[in-house]
Amino acid sequence: MKIAIEGCAHGELDIIYNTLKEIEKRDGIKIDLLLCCGDFQAVRNEADLVCLSVSPKYRSMNTFHKYYSGEKKAPILTLFIGGNHEASNHLHELYYGGWVCPNIYYLGHSGCVEFGGLRISGFSGIFKGYDYRKGYFEQTPYSNEDLRSCYHTRELEAYKMGQLTGKVDIMLSHDWPKGIIAYGDSMQLLRVKKFLADETETLGRGPAMVLLKQLKPDYWFSAHMHVKFPALVPHYTNGTTTTTVTKFLALDKVLPNRDFLQIIEVPDNGKKILSYDLEWLYISHCTYSFAANYCSSNYMTIPPFPALDRAPREKAIQQAKQRLDGTNGLEIPENFQRSAPTYPMVPPPLEIFSILAKENPQKREFDRFLFEIFGPPPQLPTGPSIPSSSPQTTTTSSSSSTSSSTSTIPTSTTATATSPTSTT
Repeated sequence: MKIAIEGCAHGELDIIYNTLKEIEKRDGIKIDLLLCCGDFQAVRNEADLVCLSVSPKYRSMNTFHKYYSGEKKAPILTLFIGGNHEASNHLHELYYGGWVCPNIYYLGHSGCVEFGGLRISGFSGIFKGYDYRKGYFEQTPYSNEDLRSCYHTRELEAYKMGQLTGKVDIMLSHDWPKGIIAYGDSMQLLRVKKFLADETETLGRGPAMVLLKQLKPDYWFSAHMHVKFPALVPHYTNGTTTTTVTKFLALDKVLPNRDFLQIIEVPDNGKKILSYDLEWLYISHCTYSFAANYCSSNYMTIPPFPALDRAPREKAIQQAKQRLDGTNGLEIPENFQRSAPTYPMVPPPLEIFSILAKENPQKREFDRFLFEIFGPPPQLPTGPSIPSSSPQTTTTSSSSSTSSSTSTIPTSTTATATSPTSTT
């Protein structure tokens, strides 16, 4: 099975798909899946463009709107996460993920799905320590400050990701795990990106490196820095014996003569159908009530979730499997619906916020499915909003990211697997 990885898309879908078409023709291959590592820019219309955190002089509709309107259809199943240049109002409609147009699926603020026997996880946004333990308080129309804070990753997403057990094959993040430079050719990187010389210790997000070492995925793909950078992160047993290795790769943005694409080949171990991950659905169910009220601009403490303990988790997942028996199961329905006008639109963009959807229809269908297989979401034992003192986070301003002390993420059990081979 061939999977294409792309760095920062910046809305240039026509270029990406045309390049992949040329690769397929040149090499005589069929690409089964495309993964995009953020800055996707799913801009449907002029109102979305106003919500894009980009200097006004660089704002452009680019080509996604053609796929949203139905003028074109993505020729390859595409999965993407959000970065720091997104139509955040659009992606916030799909907190748990969903189709932004036919054949293009957003993984959500954090998410885990399955395809062809692979478990693919990821989380959107970039890390900023001063927003990490706040809720999602931003609302449209965004202020200049909210336009930026709304794409800052929150602690809840790292917490949920840290609850995964079992094998994770591929992880996606927009910015890099903190400290990843030490596992690759840092000298070559600094020759290409000289401004990083003062940021080698602070570049990236600490919680991501915690997850990398906990989940031990075969692959971890990122973007953000507009440079190709490979690294190998070994994982040890008893501190000395290497058991597995995570292959990290960051890719560039879509420009001529830049390394913005990579093709990998992995074993074909299942149906090439996009499906929900049952354990991730259960994690989403357990944290649903808290996530629904995770909207304070103050620091918030994530409460304990007893239902995530091993015994109730295993029981609930087994019961869910029984309920799903004889149905279409976990296959993600192709239920895309337009939730906003196409481009060009009337009325003008400054008036459109009054008619934009507050909740995407796919979100309502996801909720219904979640409650059908697991029942109503558990209520919070200590209330929906729990302010905390200032988080124990050290922040350092830089041109790329903010550093943080290591986050506490519950440990999980991971299985070992042979890393797939990759091809350029």
